[in-house]
This record gives sequence, structure tokens and C-alpha cells, in this order.
Amino acid sequence: MRVLVACEFSGTVRDAFIAIGHDAISCDLEPSETEGPHYQGDVMKIINDGFDLIIAHPPCTYLANSGVRWLKDNPDRQKLRIESVEFVKRIWSANCEKIVIENPIGHLSTAWQKPSQIIQPFHHGHKEWKSTCLWIKGLPLLKFTNLVEPDQKRGGGKKPGRISSRLHRLPPSAERQKERSRTYQGIALAMATQWGAL
Repeated sequence: MRVLVACEFSGTVRDAFIAIGHDAISCDLEPSETEGPHYQGDVMKIINDGFDLIIAHPPCTYLANSGVRWLKDNPDRQKLRIESVEFVKRIWSANCEKIVIENPIGHLSTAWQKPSQIIQPFHHGHKEWKSTCLWIKGLPLLKFTNLVEPDQKRGGGKKPGRISSRLHRLPPSAERQKERSRTYQGIALAMATQWGAL
């Protein structure tokens, strides 16, 4: 298949598909962190170039529930939030029968539509919590591949007693946003082996 992995700088999902023989390319405004086919630029310029499968990870800065508290202090964020939803809708309406949108639990569920499923890294071999919504068109739901016991550490956020993942406990840094947006290897492998086999 010709596979487009939109809004991916890490190359993780792209490389999982390439490893099993697919013609995959990643696309992001940032350069790829790893060697491999990558289009640096606006995904809308290539999205209708005859792909068989599109997996998109649109930026969640203005879509995640964690950013809601900043809306009242910055009116521009509301405009950017609306634009972010429109960006997702444009990806969803691309000329491709098989499309997956990935994003955390957030605004898309109310402003657009409910996700097809919610997955966790611990469904695919990683002892982490990171509720991840998948909106799926033309493909089956992703099956769990390696269910493991998640990390039970507590702390972080407004509720220090709440179980939280390593990602939630990361200290502020220039790389924090990038680190939190990476797709886990086990999830990428599940996508490639299950959806790439169709």
C-alpha cells in the first residue's frame, strides 16, 4: 500500500509500515528525526496524491482537554481551536478510503464526532497510561497485541493522588511537547501489521 503518515516527525509509524514492505512516507512541518521518506511541509499539498491509507496525528495543542484552562486568558486560542478542528475535518475528507485520525481525549469528541475507539500503550506492550482516541474510516478497530500491567505511580497535575503516566510527570522543557506526542513502538507495530495486512 501507499501509506501517508501525516503530522509525524519521529518516523515511528512510517518505519513500521516500511519494515513490512509498504511504500510509506511521513509528513510534518518539522524535519524527520530518522532517515526515511519524509515530506517537510503542508500535508494538504500531498494528501490527495493517491494514498491507500492515511494515518494522521494532528497537533493536539488546541484540541486536548489539558489546554482548556488557557482559553479564557487568551482569546486567540479559541480561534486556533476552531482552525484545528477544521484541519482534522479536511484530513478526514481527503480522497482516500482508509483514514485514521489519532488524538488524545479532548475537544474533537464534542466539536466533531465521537472516536471509533480509545486505546492505551499498555494494550500494546508499554507500561504507560496515555488515553488515545482513534477515529477510523474503512478499517477495523485496532486489536490489543500485548496487554501488560500499567505503571501504578501516582502524582502530577491538579490531583497528586491520581495514577499518572511517565509522560504526565515529565518536567517542563523545550522537548516536552515532542516527547508527549510520540507514537509508541507497540502501537505503530499493531497499526502496520493489522491495517497493513488488509
